[in-house]
Amino acid sequence: MAKVTLTPEAADGLEDLPLAIHARVLSLLERLAKWPAVSGAKPLSGRLAGRYRLRTGDYRVQFRVQGQAIIVEKIGHRDRFYE
Repeated sequence: MAKVTLTPEAADGLEDLPLAIHARVLSLLERLAKWPAVSGAKPLSGRLAGRYRLRTGDYRVQFRVQGQAIIVEKIGHRDRFYE
């Protein structure tokens, strides 16, 4: 089991989500603790290489793996997510 940690930016993004999406993202964070047996995680490329994303509807969770820790860096809507 991996330890899931949120950066301050990710924690702020989580708090800003609509209630229904907030619950779905919390479910994704619980799944992340089972890394690497997480389905749907996509590796990112370009300047975000080394990071992954999970999606739920129009919302994204960006994270990186550091040993046995999962660092969630960003949570938000897809239209502003990759800026």
